[in-house]
Amino acid sequence: MKLANEWKEYKILDMADGQKLEKWGDIILSRPDPQIIWKNKSFPDKWNKINATYHRSKTGGGSWEFNKKMPNFWQIHYKKLTFNIKPMGFKHTGLFPEQAVNWDWMINKIEEERKKTKREIKVLNLFAYTGGATVACLSAGASVCHVDSSKGMTIWAKENVISSGLEKMQVRYIVDDVVKFVNREIRRGNKYDAIIMDPPSYGRGTKGEVWQFEDNIYDLVELCTKVLSDNPLFFLINSYTTGISSTVLNNILNLTVGKRYKGKQECGEIGLPMENSKLILPCGIYARWEK
Repeated sequence: MKLANEWKEYKILDMADGQKLEKWGDIILSRPDPQIIWKNKSFPDKWNKINATYHRSKTGGGSWEFNKKMPNFWQIHYKKLTFNIKPMGFKHTGLFPEQAVNWDWMINKIEEERKKTKREIKVLNLFAYTGGATVACLSAGASVCHVDSSKGMTIWAKENVISSGLEKMQVRYIVDDVVKFVNREIRRGNKYDAIIMDPPSYGRGTKGEVWQFEDNIYDLVELCTKVLSDNPLFFLINSYTTGISSTVLNNILNLTVGKRYKGKQECGEIGLPMENSKLILPCGIYARWEK
C-alpha cells in the first residue's frame, strides 16, 4: 500500500465505530467511513473538539451537525498546492487527501520528462472533480484538459487552480460526459501524453447518460488509447468502487495500453496513516502504466 504520509495540514486524529476524526488545517471533522469496523477509540479526548460531524441517515444520504462555529470554506496546502475546502453533501469536503500519493507520482513523471526531453506534456484528466490532479499536473508544467460532467465541481476546480497561483498555465475546462468528449477528441485528431481517470462507481452525464463502473470501465480505457500520443508518458486509473481489485484495473491496462505501448505497470492500494498510531485507513485502489 502507498501511503499519503507527507501532509502537514491534514491529519487523521483517530478512527473508531465507523467514523474518522480528521484535522483539516484548524478545522476538525468527523466523517463516516465503511472501512472503520472496529469499536474502540485510541484517543477518546480528541473527539471533544469537533467542529462538525456528518451523520448518515438510515434512509440514505445524511446531514452535517455543526458543533462549533466554522467558516463556510477554508484552505489547506499540500507542498506548493492550495485547495479550497468546504463541507458538502454526502460527507465530502471537495478533496481526497489520499490522492497526494498520485499527485506526487504525476508531478515527478512530468518534471523528469520535461527536463529530459524539453517537450510539452499534454494531460487529459477525466472525471476530474475539483481538480486535485489538474492542479498537480499544472504545477509540474504540463497543460491540462479537465473534464467533468458537473458545472459546480468544474467551477471549484478553477478556484483551486487560481488559489494555487496557476491560472496563467494552459488549462481547458470541459463540462461534458466523458465518453462523448473522448469520442469528439478522436474525431478531431487531438492527442494526449498522459491520461488520468477517477471514475465513479455509478453516475450520470450532462444529459442523463448512465455510467456503471463494471460495465463501462474497460470500454472507456480502450477508447482512451485512441487519444494517446505516439510517445505517451503515463496512464493512471484510480477507483473507490467496492469489490473491484487493483489487479482488475491492472489487467485492463495490460489488455489496452500495454498492448500498444512498451512500458511498465503497477497496481495496489492507497491509504492514509493515523497520527501517533500504527493504524492505516485504506482509501481506494490504483493501476498505473508508465513508459
